Amino acid sequence: MPTFAVNYRYADQPAALGEHRPAHRAFLAQHAEAGHLLAAGRFADEGPEAALLVFRAQSADDVAGWLDQDPFALVGLVAEREIRLWPVVLGPWVAQQ
Repeated sequence: MPTFAVNYRYADQPAALGEHRPAHRAFLAQHAEAGHLLAAGRFADEGPEAALLVFRAQSADDVAGWLDQDPFALVGLVAEREIRLWPVVLGPWVAQQ
């Protein structure tokens, strides 16, 4: 099954992000438990808050549909989202493709 890398850039609203982060993480945990989400994490460098999410799905449309239901997206805290097909060629995820 194809792998997709998703770049998320969050709105510059730290208080709102903090308020909705537990629901956002619970949403991501559900997708990890279902086997869709392979990895997720916030970038720790300086700059606008952003994250990388790695999904396994049949299509980018599937990933987009899931992410449309992210609590951060539902309250307007995702400023930018880029979903890209990412063919994994090395590492433990290769065997799962």
